[in-house]
Amino acid sequence: MPLADAIATPDGKRRYVRRLFATIADRYDLITVLLSYGQDQRWKKRLVDLAAPAPGARALDLATGTGDIAFRLADAGARVSGVDVTHRMIELARQKTASRAGPVPVFLVGDMIGLPFADESFDIATAGYGLRNVPDLRAAIDEIHRVLKRGGTALSLDFNRPSNPVVRAAYLAYLNVVGGLVGWLLHRDADTYRYIPASIRNYPGAVGVARLFEDRGFVDVECRACLGGLMTIHVARKSGQV
Repeated sequence: MPLADAIATPDGKRRYVRRLFATIADRYDLITVLLSYGQDQRWKKRLVDLAAPAPGARALDLATGTGDIAFRLADAGARVSGVDVTHRMIELARQKTASRAGPVPVFLVGDMIGLPFADESFDIATAGYGLRNVPDLRAAIDEIHRVLKRGGTALSLDFNRPSNPVVRAAYLAYLNVVGGLVGWLLHRDADTYRYIPASIRNYPGAVGVARLFEDRGFVDVECRACLGGLMTIHVARKSGQV
């Protein structure tokens, strides 16, 4: 089945994404470096700096992968839970805890659109490359809103979908070529990382995601551009009002 057709429906995208991330988990850290032009860790540091957790704040890192953002939040003084739908990602994140002297996040397998936490459990919720991959973006934002305390902050780092059609076409073409080459070299399957530009085509982009945050009850929503606007960090606050 063509990639575009495989992710055209919520159920199809859910199945495809789960298979994909199980396949790439052991190379995930390498791939994020390659496909972010070596900037990945700098963007994640910026996200955590924007989160600015108070000592002892409860933080939830969604689509935690192998735990990069979760570990940074823990180092900043937060009590962190890292959640990912891919079992292998969680195994790899837990393996990293063995070599750490500092505070250690709790890692668990879970679905971003059905989180195993009570209402208003967290002061901060983060996601790195997570919202673009969920089968139902509105449901994911609703879950983030539900588990955040009043006045809590949501932050999301992800690829943008450039509004300029010329820039967008060039950007997606580049990602398609590079993703295809890397996918073939690492997995003998060019479509493995062509999923990224395919998912961006169906993504609302920075402004669209900001509107969704506002529509789902967040306030003070900001878009912080990275890499000349090709990447975005969203910052949104859950209203303190009842």
